[in-house]
Order: sequence, then C-alpha cells, then structure tokens
Amino acid sequence: MSAMAEPEDMELPLYEVIYRVLRRHIVEARLPRGLVIGETALARAFQSSRIPAGAALRRLEDEGLVVRFGGRGLMIGEDAGAPPLRLDLIEAGLTLPDARMIEPRTRNRRATIYPEVEHIVACCLPYGRFHLNESLLADHYGVSRTVAHEVLTGLDRAGLVTQDKNQRWYAGPLTPELLHEHFELRWLLEPIALEQALPHLDPAELRARHERIRRVQAGKRTPARLEQLENDLHVETVLRCSNSQLRDAIRRSQLPLIAMHETFQRHRDTDEIEVMLGEHLEVFEHLLAGRTSEAQRALERHLRRSVISNRERLTQLDRQGRRHRVPFLIAVT
Repeated sequence: MSAMAEPEDMELPLYEVIYRVLRRHIVEARLPRGLVIGETALARAFQSSRIPAGAALRRLEDEGLVVRFGGRGLMIGEDAGAPPLRLDLIEAGLTLPDARMIEPRTRNRRATIYPEVEHIVACCLPYGRFHLNESLLADHYGVSRTVAHEVLTGLDRAGLVTQDKNQRWYAGPLTPELLHEHFELRWLLEPIALEQALPHLDPAELRARHERIRRVQAGKRTPARLEQLENDLHVETVLRCSNSQLRDAIRRSQLPLIAMHETFQRHRDTDEIEVMLGEHLEVFEHLLAGRTSEAQRALERHLRRSVISNRERLTQLDRQGRRHRVPFLIAVT
C-alpha cells in the first residue's frame, strides 16, 4: 500500500522523501517504539542506496526520534535501554509513498549525495586546508565524474570550496577572522529575515519550538537535541523569510558554522549551553507575544555574543582531531 503524494513532493530528493515519510510515521505512532531501523533495511524498502537512507536516519537521530542502542544500530524512541523490536519495516506498519516519488530513474544523483558531502566538507573547515579530489569523490559514491563535478560546483555556489588556477578544488581553513565575518553578516541580516519570516510562521510551530527548549533545559542535553534547537531558530524560523537573495546570503554564512556546532557538541561547555538555551527561549517568547522588535534585538544579541565563544573554541581545536576522514578530502600541509 502507498501513500498519496503532494505535487510539490515529487521534486524532493530521495533522502528528504525518506525522512518525511519516516518522521510522519514516528510522530503519529504508526511504527512501534523500539523498532530497529537500519540503513540497509530502509534502503531496501525505498529501493534506494544506503546514502539517502543514512542521511534520513541522521536527521531523525538529530531530532531525537531514533536513538542508538548497544553501541550499534538505531531504534525508534528516546530510550536506548528499551528492548529492541526486530520486524520487517512493512510488516511493522511502514506505508510507502507514491511510487513516482521513489522511482530511481526520476532521481537526480547529485541531489542524493550533495547533502552528505556538504556536511562533511563544512565539518572539515576548522581543521585546516583540504584538497577535494574530484575522481576520488566520484569513486567514493559510485557516480560519474560529471556528477562529482556538479556536487563540487554546488559547494562552490554555497561558498564552501574554491577553485585554483589549475582547476583544483579546495576547502578551508576557517580562521578566527573569517568566522567573525560570517557571524557579523548573520547578526546584520538574520534579524531582518526574522521580521520578514513572521507572516509565514505558524504560531503552533513557534510554541512547539519554545517547548522543545524547555524540555532540553529540564532534561537530557544530547548533542542531537542541541543541534535541533539551533535548526529550529536559525533555519526553520529565520530562513522562512520571503526574500530568496536574503536567504541565500544568510545560508552561505551559516554553512561554515556547521563545523563549530560539531566541535561544540564534542567539547560541551555547561555554562555556554545554559546561556544559549536562555537566548533562544527569549527570542521565541518575544515572537509568541508579538514583540517583533524585541525578538530581533534578542536574536542580534545572541549572535554577537556567540561569536566570542566560537572564536575561543576555534583557537583551542586539536588540528589532528578531525572525525571526517574520507578519501576525497586530502589535507594540504
């Protein structure tokens, strides 16, 4: 049995289709708690490779909807100590979307692998300068050189890589000076975008984001939940603005800071987390009360203060501690 597709969903990349379908099933309790859900089984169900399945699962893990258990695997729910339930996904209640949404021939391969490459490259930026080898990128993902080139061109448009005169691609380094410039652009532009976004924001969504902060303040502060709060404010709220050029400019300065979010998660500072949660809460409280100007000022204060802690963290990084070791990223010494 399949679910009907909305017309606009037909253009979504496959990882986004998988993510949305699973998220809906989990939120609506159509799949049981404790159900083991792995890349291979998910890819088989959606007739895809493991790359889009893995990207969808990582987003669900970031949101706290699935959790790792026993050092391996993922299962639905927040309790890693719950007994795992191993069932075929279809038998467990998974309803696949319209076949046209997952038909491999209609899928753009570049769109399938781009989000993962973007994240990997962004996370390498604080650790130095890297050469991105186009041939190795193609081999790693089993795609053509044309597709690999399209991915790198997309990273170039996003401001994550540049080409030298010999047509070689490079990423990084993210220096303290460059980090400050990205934050400066954000504290100038994000408050403007926030005002523009207000007509497009559902009060129920704002209340849900406000409540998520409260739950994190009172409960477990996992890296995934903290990252979700960042996404709630700076992406799902701010980037709902109507000006596409403004969105693109902000997004270009948000992307390099993915790396700093990752280091923040690995080297968590309790005091910094407390301050960040309070600042996010203040923005949403002003929005819910209709105090637009106050919300804009609170957002600007948050970004101005954040640059200080992030600059300090950047200067303290262990350059040898990078996690993303992939063959197509070659450190330049």
